[in-house]
Amino acid sequence: MGELLRLLKRGNKSAMFAAIINTIIAVIKGVAYFFTGNVAMFAETMHSLGDAANQFFVFVGSALSKKAPTEKFPNGFGRLVNLVLLGAVLIVGIMAFETIQEGYHHVIHPTASGGFVINISVLAISTILETFVLFKAMKEILHELDIQANGLNVFFKSFANLGRAKPATKLVFMEDLVATLGGLLAIAAVVISHFTQYHQLEGIASILIGIMMFFVVGKVFLDNAAGVIGQADEEMEHKIGSIVMADPDVKDIQSITVIKEGEDLHVELEIEVDPKITVAAADDIKDRLEERILTEKGIVDVTIEFDEEDGVMTWKDPNEPAPER
Repeated sequence: MGELLRLLKRGNKSAMFAAIINTIIAVIKGVAYFFTGNVAMFAETMHSLGDAANQFFVFVGSALSKKAPTEKFPNGFGRLVNLVLLGAVLIVGIMAFETIQEGYHHVIHPTASGGFVINISVLAISTILETFVLFKAMKEILHELDIQANGLNVFFKSFANLGRAKPATKLVFMEDLVATLGGLLAIAAVVISHFTQYHQLEGIASILIGIMMFFVVGKVFLDNAAGVIGQADEEMEHKIGSIVMADPDVKDIQSITVIKEGEDLHVELEIEVDPKITVAAADDIKDRLEERILTEKGIVDVTIEFDEEDGVMTWKDPNEPAPER
């Protein structure tokens, strides 16, 4: 029990915060739907319920993935967060289907819903809260990547670096982005429907919200399926390659692989050195490179193999311009 609590303390804070906020939002929206029967409110209630459940599972998965390696699982539990996310998106998928189905029924059989002031007030408060959670997720992405930003730069830089974010933080970001857009869409549908009597619009908004939810399902599924299989981090490979080649005793890099294990990165290197160096000198090179590489964020272990210099340059710096023909 003590170990479980210790692991939970290391869980993704953005996911836990978002789960709590979305639970509160789902309850508020659910009560509003009960009294008004507004189908756009139903769509938003399902959306928030799905997000809350999803983000809670993400928090638990991100915590358990930090469990130390054991004799039975020597590579650790890093990919557990990817497995949990694959399961979690099923919840969002079910909620998305229910949302689209309810919206379709409302388009075919439109009915007027009451409680205009209640609907607008609840949706406005919920959208503000979801925007706050989204902004916190943006800040978390930049914090994870050690990127400094203020004001509107937080928005632009978080979008630009979304692909490098941790799986759990990326999911929270995407879900709350869709939630914020969905809230604005629902508000527009409720207002237009109230003043024009075009009640089908609420059903159309529900369908669009469901489609946006399915987009999140597809994106998260593909990202985490790659994580479960074992995905290389090419950007980090290039960065580490440049670091290694800057060492005066390294002549070439035969191969370099950086594998993502959930939020952790594992590095495997094969380098070429002068065949005349002693074992002690090679050990010094190994220790020096390991110490430097482990300073990079997310890297938890480094495996280095040696080969003698063959006179043929294998490593190609991606930052160097291609030779002219």
